[in-house]
Amino acid sequence: MNYDTARHFADSWGLLFTVILFLGLVGWTFRKGASRHHEDAANMIFGDDDNG
Repeated sequence: MNYDTARHFADSWGLLFTVILFLGLVGWTFRKGASRHHEDAANMIFGDDDNG
């Protein structure tokens, strides 16, 4: 695979893959039911403290 072929592949399919991956990750973050997990993660540091 020479440079021109690799560059053409990255310009077309690489961009498409990156956009699909980005939309998938954003969709995963804002999916229904995810707010409970985000709430748990945000309040994790205020949980049980063993240092008494």
